[in-house]
Amino acid sequence: MAADAIHQQATSGVPASDTSGGQVPDPSIAVIVPCYNEALTIAKVCDDFRRILPQAQLYVYDNNSTDGTGDIARAHGATVRIERRQGKGHAMRQAFREIDADVYVMIDGDDTYPVESVHDLLAPVLSGDADLVLGDRLSNASYASENKRQFHSFGNDLVRSMIKRLYGTPIKDAMTGYRVMSRTFVKSFPMLAKGFEIEVEMDIEAIDKNWRVVEVPVIYRDRPAGSFSKLSTVRDGAKVISAVLGLFKDYKPLLLFSWFGAVTFAAGLALGIPTIVTFFHSGEVRLPTVLLASGICLAGMLSLVCGLILDTIVKANHKEYEVTVLNRYQRIGSRD
Repeated sequence: MAADAIHQQATSGVPASDTSGGQVPDPSIAVIVPCYNEALTIAKVCDDFRRILPQAQLYVYDNNSTDGTGDIARAHGATVRIERRQGKGHAMRQAFREIDADVYVMIDGDDTYPVESVHDLLAPVLSGDADLVLGDRLSNASYASENKRQFHSFGNDLVRSMIKRLYGTPIKDAMTGYRVMSRTFVKSFPMLAKGFEIEVEMDIEAIDKNWRVVEVPVIYRDRPAGSFSKLSTVRDGAKVISAVLGLFKDYKPLLLFSWFGAVTFAAGLALGIPTIVTFFHSGEVRLPTVLLASGICLAGMLSLVCGLILDTIVKANHKEYEVTVLNRYQRIGSRD
């Protein structure tokens, strides 16, 4: 499919033509809504998508709801699938495996994100300018004014700061649940998350693999009365922070182990240098201190060696990943 043709369709809203004069098929769009007990809001989310994006296929992944969420979504035109493994990550993993589309929209079922903004989020992917588009709730301050759970705001700021410092990329809203993704990104994404840490895993994967990421401001609104967040500030927050640090180990081992090795080696020197000075002045050998300082310095050097080995493995995996992505692009191109 020619990129110019897709761009024409995205900007004009009319079917595009390829260079030979033929009609290019409309890109298929899948809207995925992971849900757990969202009976109060799921009907509105489904109705909004059917009205604003009628050409999309709407999927609701019911994650063991006990309030009839799945039945309501089905009555409002969604294809409902049940995911028994509890957790947002499990629901999205299964959706990515099962659903075949050109573009994927991911949105929570709590009606806190404006469906009306979906065309703004779709445009960068349809025009070929982005692989991952994030619905940014923070830069326009709507999340700060609407969100009533202050610890959630603190957690968002903490995660955003960690990603910026560890990965060197300033993502404004790392935890947003409103996203649009290209087919190649989805089918190449090695998802490991089980719960709400899926968003940061997706962000870090995109940063590490040099995918094109675009953020589009969206207006956030708080949940309606009677609707409750399933995100535990402490438990799920700890999982998210652990995921950020764990992925740092996996994606940037040389930097991590170099830091640890340098600090450890410096500690060994701080302990050992006074012992050496004492030996030259008095001839006294403090054997326990010498052994301890030598062991600490050795641990620092071994840490650096481990970092070098792991970095070589990571770079080899990157090369293999790039070949896999290239093959996927070629397969998609062969369908056009």
